[in-house]
Amino acid sequence: MRSRIEYNEQYLIRDGHPWFPVMGEFHFSRYRADFWEESLRKMKAAGVSVVSAYVIWIHHEEEEGMFDFTGCRDLGGFLKACEEAGLEVFLRLGPFAHGEVRNGGLPDWLLSKPGMSVRSNDREYLRYAERYWKAVYGQTKEFLWENGGPVIGMQIENEYGHVGGLRGEEGEAHMRTLTALAEQIGFRLPIVTATGWGGACIGDLLPVMGGYCEAPWDKRVTELEPNVNYVFSHTRDEALIASDYKKEDAVTFEESKYPFLTAELGGGLQVSGHRRPIVSGKDIGAMSTVKLGSGVALLGYYMYHGGSNPEGKLTTLQESTATGSYSDVPEINYDFQAPIRQFGTISDNLKEIKLLALFLQEWGEDIAVLPAEIKGDVAPGDLETLRLAWRHDENHGYVFFNNYVRRYQMAEHENVMLTGRRACKVKNSVFSEETDIMFPPIQIQDGNYGFFPYGMKLGDAKLNYALATPLCRIRTEAENVWVFYGDWTQTCRSDFQESSGKWEGQESVAPVFSWEGEKRARILHLSREDARNAWKITLDREYLILSENFLWAENGRLRVVGEAYTRIRVFPALGGILPDGQCRACDTEDKWRYAGTAKSLLPEFRAVGQEGEFTVYERTVEEDKIICDIRNTARLEGAADYEVCIDYEESRRARDILLTFVWGGDRMEVYAHGKKINDYFYTTGEDVLSLRYFDFPDRLQIVVYELKEDEQIFLERKPQFTNAGRTCELASVRQEALFW
Repeated sequence: MRSRIEYNEQYLIRDGHPWFPVMGEFHFSRYRADFWEESLRKMKAAGVSVVSAYVIWIHHEEEEGMFDFTGCRDLGGFLKACEEAGLEVFLRLGPFAHGEVRNGGLPDWLLSKPGMSVRSNDREYLRYAERYWKAVYGQTKEFLWENGGPVIGMQIENEYGHVGGLRGEEGEAHMRTLTALAEQIGFRLPIVTATGWGGACIGDLLPVMGGYCEAPWDKRVTELEPNVNYVFSHTRDEALIASDYKKEDAVTFEESKYPFLTAELGGGLQVSGHRRPIVSGKDIGAMSTVKLGSGVALLGYYMYHGGSNPEGKLTTLQESTATGSYSDVPEINYDFQAPIRQFGTISDNLKEIKLLALFLQEWGEDIAVLPAEIKGDVAPGDLETLRLAWRHDENHGYVFFNNYVRRYQMAEHENVMLTGRRACKVKNSVFSEETDIMFPPIQIQDGNYGFFPYGMKLGDAKLNYALATPLCRIRTEAENVWVFYGDWTQTCRSDFQESSGKWEGQESVAPVFSWEGEKRARILHLSREDARNAWKITLDREYLILSENFLWAENGRLRVVGEAYTRIRVFPALGGILPDGQCRACDTEDKWRYAGTAKSLLPEFRAVGQEGEFTVYERTVEEDKIICDIRNTARLEGAADYEVCIDYEESRRARDILLTFVWGGDRMEVYAHGKKINDYFYTTGEDVLSLRYFDFPDRLQIVVYELKEDEQIFLERKPQFTNAGRTCELASVRQEALFW
């Protein structure tokens, strides 16, 4: 029997229980089909449980009446891969998508129909939309939830009434018409959503919200104001998202009737011709923490996986000013600075999101039901006030803090005594403070953000509070091990005096964990950096593995991405065997059976020692010898042409070889066999190309276009300009071999 998925005014519900998933956007038609499975396994290992994806009309019917569901456009194949990876799917059906696609995803031939009004109840437009959706339904029918498949929901249209479309009751009517059409075709799904921000029409559907750390679509080429997404707030709409279009001051629905769900928290940003922001992990981590503290009940990221625009049959398929957009974006490159980058490589963004995703796997049901309380009304530009929020009931909760604003310095706060709110509303939205828990004082520096639990039950034990953040639980054969992280080891006084409201007594290192009663739970405490590199993997049992790069379970074994020398730490020891040969979880006579299990789970690695609770494993492979030779073949007006020759060993062992181009200019294009395979807009001056993705070419042509110092482009990191105020150079190419 299928799970029952529904929602109330506060959260999503699965089989009668609160459900708090993490959703990540992955555009299958922007990535190689033969690499889908690998990427989906990476997403699942990072804590994503639902994959969202646009079904982009122009990608499937670029020529009228000629549908293409082959190769990277194979929607049915993608849904099958999601099902096999154990991931559920949320389809964004359009017809309009936006998504930095040509015409927002509407085919050119559709827009050329004389007298027809697109994105309206025009009968001819609806007839074409119906034909397209019927073709999509043919690909998805067997994968719908009611038929035993992974597709749990769909979004109708996108930003309708905000980015184009009708407004008011006409817009609402069109959304209802599209919904009825989709259901008539056969798309009957548990969750049906619509864009909620910017005054968009929702047509009685479940609204989803968004938020980005910057706005590359903003028409200005100057530094932007402090971002509202770093302020705890009950306001779900925000001023930045799609601000290049007309922005309404209010949403079109009553927020209290719907849970606070996000489908477009920016996992990164797409750069534009006139704005080139650089996204950091902290940008995304702090914003996500603020949204969680503000009461969100779904963390949905756009994008979670970067990609490349597919090759068009008639035109290129990117958004551009030539087709009516406010922005120009790269023709091919849709890297988006996403958690998983354009060619499947890892980013700091993923590590930050993973901290929350692993937490929500264990405690999502708990936090989903806790309402948010927010301290004060802090303005985005207030860089002095510490931002605080709680999610709590009368017994327990989480205190959230944020002292990070992208590209702005925040005041530091010494001897901060956080409180754990436990009271309920008593009258007129006033909270009683009589039962608050007092945390020991800590120093919160510029750039710090996070949350601490209080009144938390861990099995039979109960925490008063912890100056550490919960990550996950590892079930060993002997007991539950609760994993926390944080570097909060401040000195404080040992006794809290209620009469004075101060900590007094002898100074000591602050206790990280304070317990109620005599019972204690087993705690594994990590540094924050170790937690960012932590992966919870189930093989023959649950393991916590520390690795700087991707790892995932595949066919009963562990895949680990690394360089020629790779080092990981594992808790508990694989198969119960420690490096000294002692059998931790088995009788002595079973030792060799468990040792064999360890070998099969992690081939090519060997145990070399212990670091605290962790067993250290190493893998060393012979590194490939790859020679890259760069030649400047031409210096043209406003551009420079280079040839990169790549000499591989005959017995190449690496699964992938990454080239990092170090360059200066406005744009760079890469060609192989006479065909453009990628392009870049300048941001950091270092950009990656996967040789595996293009079947290991031995020769590349690189064209770098000149950037002038006085160009009207917002750059966060400027290249080095010549005396003439120009730059146009491919300085070097680094290479990195990856094994797994």
